Amino acid sequence: MAQPFYETIKYLNPMGLSMSYITTPGGYHPLHWHEDMEILYPLNGIVDIWVDGKEYTLKEKHFSVIESSQIHSTYSHSDPSMFLCIHLSKKQLKNYLPDIEFRCINCTPDEIDDHSFPQYHSICELIENMTRLYIKDVSFHSLEAAGILLQMLAQLLRNFSTETSLSCLTDTQTKERIKKIISYVEENFRNPISLQDIADYLGLTKEYFCRFFKKNMGTSFLNYVNDVRLSHIYQEIQNTDASISEIMEHNGFTNQKHFNRAFKKQYNQTPSSIRHAHK
Repeated sequence: MAQPFYETIKYLNPMGLSMSYITTPGGYHPLHWHEDMEILYPLNGIVDIWVDGKEYTLKEKHFSVIESSQIHSTYSHSDPSMFLCIHLSKKQLKNYLPDIEFRCINCTPDEIDDHSFPQYHSICELIENMTRLYIKDVSFHSLEAAGILLQMLAQLLRNFSTETSLSCLTDTQTKERIKKIISYVEENFRNPISLQDIADYLGLTKEYFCRFFKKNMGTSFLNYVNDVRLSHIYQEIQNTDASISEIMEHNGFTNQKHFNRAFKKQYNQTPSSIRHAHK
């Protein structure tokens, strides 16, 4: 069965570069992963990002690098939220840079020191130039954008990369187990899911699974399942005419009071206010 939260990237060119300008509703985008390295650049507002157990805040017109296969989620505080999202395939780029798969790029604003800030700012300026080209709708935008992307990649590798080490890569077995959890929840969140169900699926005891999930995901499993349900509900409230109670039940909630409380905590708005705002 297909894994719905494994994202397939369409490349800009044979070198494995992809660039897209995205406008989405605000709110929570659940945990997902892809084999491609990602550069995320918010064009408006603030985004909270969770990557492999760490959480940080990304301001507009700053960028962050999410390495290949890192499990991550985002929470956008603006509605709508606009991003420049860049993906780079290390598998395809190794034809030009044979050792790229053995290098890990660590570049998030929270971890940039004073010594590295000029290099970080230089890359921000390259991204801003790319955005100006897109806004102007220059005829050869794609060609120029590919050139800028290569400059960015060179600067990231030169200034922010290290050789792959155990400290850079999450334990393989742990990562594969988390991916299985993400896929299982996305396939089954509309039905009741118990701790025993997911523990049995992974071949673990319920107690060990709870400790494993909390340690590696930073939240309880049941909270995570509800977050996934809420993100789907948020989208359906805006994009369908179904009643809120129907949407709630369709996405796995059976208790109205519990749903209302969880939704308000997650989005700081009621479901009905979201519905009215997008009519």
